[in-house]
Amino acid sequence: MSDLSSIGLSPEYFKIGTSSFYEFASAVAPQVLPAGRAAELGPGDAGALAPHGTTIAAATFPGGVVVAGDRRATAGNVIAQRDIEKVYPADEFSVISIAGSAGIGLDMMRLFQLELEHYEKLEGSPLSLVGKANRLATMVRGNLALALQGLIAVPLFAGWDLAEARGRIFSYDPTGGRYEEHDFYSIGSGSLFARGSLKKLYRPDLDAAGTTMAVIQALYDAADDDSATGGPDVTRRIYPVILIAGPSGVERVTEDRVAELVDQMLTGRMQRPDGPGAPLS
Repeated sequence: MSDLSSIGLSPEYFKIGTSSFYEFASAVAPQVLPAGRAAELGPGDAGALAPHGTTIAAATFPGGVVVAGDRRATAGNVIAQRDIEKVYPADEFSVISIAGSAGIGLDMMRLFQLELEHYEKLEGSPLSLVGKANRLATMVRGNLALALQGLIAVPLFAGWDLAEARGRIFSYDPTGGRYEEHDFYSIGSGSLFARGSLKKLYRPDLDAAGTTMAVIQALYDAADDDSATGGPDVTRRIYPVILIAGPSGVERVTEDRVAELVDQMLTGRMQRPDGPGAPLS
């Protein structure tokens, strides 16, 4: 190892240091990170150049947390993609989802998955759920230069907290601020409508099926009022992506099961287009 340049590796590769892959990559090859693109873009607003993913909704229940995302990506007034996926497992017990600049967001999700896997391999145990949420905040903060150029990607992170035995939800702002949300939350262009729907439909005693139906209803309400949010496309069989994190890990709700719930929801909407009513007391 006396002449590291002969094998093309800098000294950082042989140092015992951080268990964070993100920090290591920032030191060794920052150009490979999403934030490394900021210098290439130069000044100006690049937000109009990239497709944007839209609405994500999440809600907790006694056995975990449900995270759902619509499938639409938009570029201005055009639908750029009808079946984009914006909700992924971060690791065995947590879920990451992204709203905003689709390309930056997808890169951030993949980098976060690698960050958690890298930490667990080096340390021999996974981060706590709060530790994962804090690592993600650091990555969001690192994207600030791109956010200032219009390429904003904001995650919603959720998972099962093994220590506290409950589902938890964390939201972020573009500067890397991290906030724990309680019961339910939504991000993206249709978030105002989705949260309004969940305020009406959510109950803390709902089971997994009831909570899943509530977030499906919320995404449908968001699509009803926000043109950038895609509703279920029954003819193309394009439905929301829904993941549930609980004590046994992260499970994706099958497309057939989501289709059944969507059909049930649409049948109810035929009788009441604005959705189910909530009790007044």
